[in-house]
Amino acid sequence: SSSSVNGLIWLARIGVYLGLFVGVGGAFFIGWIGRARAGSQLVVVALVAGLVSAAAGLGLQGLDLLDLPPGGLLTAAPWKAAAATSLFQSLLIAMAAMTAGIVALRSRIPDIARTLSALALAGVGLSLASSGHAATATPQWLTAPAVFLHGVGAAFWVGALAPLAAMAWRPVQPLLPVLNRFSHAAIVVVAMLVLTGLALAIVQLGSFGALIDSRYGIILSIKTALVAVLLALAALNRFRLTPALAIDPQNTRPLRRSILAECIFAVCILAVVAGWRFTPPPRALAAAAAPPLAIHIHTEKAMFQVLVSPGRVGIDHFVLQLMNGEGMPLAAREATLTLSLPERGIEPFERKAVLDADGHWSVRGVAIPFAGRWHLRIDALVTDFEKITLEDDFDVPSR
Repeated sequence: SSSSVNGLIWLARIGVYLGLFVGVGGAFFIGWIGRARAGSQLVVVALVAGLVSAAAGLGLQGLDLLDLPPGGLLTAAPWKAAAATSLFQSLLIAMAAMTAGIVALRSRIPDIARTLSALALAGVGLSLASSGHAATATPQWLTAPAVFLHGVGAAFWVGALAPLAAMAWRPVQPLLPVLNRFSHAAIVVVAMLVLTGLALAIVQLGSFGALIDSRYGIILSIKTALVAVLLALAALNRFRLTPALAIDPQNTRPLRRSILAECIFAVCILAVVAGWRFTPPPRALAAAAAPPLAIHIHTEKAMFQVLVSPGRVGIDHFVLQLMNGEGMPLAAREATLTLSLPERGIEPFERKAVLDADGHWSVRGVAIPFAGRWHLRIDALVTDFEKITLEDDFDVPSR
């Protein structure tokens, strides 16, 4: 996909994260820990931004799958393609969670507000656990619950920052009891975040060296460093600044500065993590290195061998080996790959092949949005007056 689409996908992912962690997490904090409406306006803004980003993210996913420019959002094709992916379910759950968060903040009945915010917090974990590399990695009995707990824990922690900053900025109620309630729960939450994060990192990386040898590992290293700073600030709040309030309840400036710094680092973490959308983990790359899907098309005039890697729904690479009827290399001026999936309404789309140094033709980065029986056509232009066309069907599994 184009760099502009990738940039929009990244921004939309950040927006969804803001809605889930700052928005839903903030609604939960206000209902259960803060028990006041301080910071609720900022939380609502995050929730609305998350809803808009989720809707935009779905269309952008379709653009990426079909390799369309941003203007393609005005057509139905990208939306249909995205609706068939696991991201569709994930974003639906996320939007339901964010909507529940908004209703919880607007409710004047405390029990309803707390119930809805708790359900919304669970929705954060469900949304993250229903798609993505971490949620679909094996063993799923470990990874899916780990993603769920990691998401819930992150929302609990990050969601507290905006309301706490608002309470520290303009104290309208005693801040110390709120901080104590949050700190007691945060100890368990931080332990859960560390354990689940470690388990997921081990599964995704496969080796310690992947932390610096892969783009995924580098992003994880940056995230870990930022989280370490966040933990240091949290420890400063817990063991120094919070006890100081017991001595001087009106002097909230040091705590306010520390919480604002936490907010900045939390947003940086979300921006960094959004980059994982473009960097498959080493585990997934190793799986992609498995034997490719092979398609053999043979007529009296020509014989084409097509290798599709990884041969599953997602982004695939095609290698075309063109030979004549006797199995000797076929000298072609150009080659074109055409794919279609009539049963899903995917009309034929063409990709020009590139001649590699080994004499084979390749088409890289082809989006296969659906599982099913695809139709493949290869046109090899031999001379200005001769073109050889071979066609066949092949099955694409979902995984």
